[in-house]
Amino acid sequence: MKHFIIFGPPGAGKGTQAKLMVEKYNLRHISTGDLLRAEIKAGTKLGKIAKALIDDGNLVPDEIVLRMVSNEIVQNPDVSGFVFDGFPRTTTQASSFDYHLKSLGMDVNGVISIIISDDTVRDRIHHRALIEDRKDDMNDEIIQNRIVTYHSKTEPLIDYYKKQGKYHEIDGEGTIEEIFDKISLLIEML
Repeated sequence: MKHFIIFGPPGAGKGTQAKLMVEKYNLRHISTGDLLRAEIKAGTKLGKIAKALIDDGNLVPDEIVLRMVSNEIVQNPDVSGFVFDGFPRTTTQASSFDYHLKSLGMDVNGVISIIISDDTVRDRIHHRALIEDRKDDMNDEIIQNRIVTYHSKTEPLIDYYKKQGKYHEIDGEGTIEEIFDKISLLIEML
């Protein structure tokens, strides 16, 4: 069973590329954003807490996210592997996640980091807001907070996974197809 983390700033195309990975490699896509949006839509207690945090551009606490991801893994034992999108976001989450996977006899095979500029982040998020009517993608202040949060909280994961020899960068400024071709070459080497 293979486990890949798709990594990058908001708007990098992680969800789009993860869906292509699922189709080609028979993986299960676990998007913490999708899991959280489902909780918010259902109006659960977790969803209400998550909505308040997300609306301000902040991250949801580690223990909540890890619990949701763990449930998805356990509920899908028959897949060829997983692609994790938007998780882990901090070194604390990554360390807890590694421990959890090892307890299940699993490991992360590779981290695929889609690299784009902050200007591209802004452009893509604005475009996504128009297409998907995502309110959290329409406010420039929230977008800037998400970029700052990515750089300060999530980028330290680069060193974490580099030390493990699992970190791989992909130039994310091309077309969806060009980016996926690069990802496919990488997956087939791992």
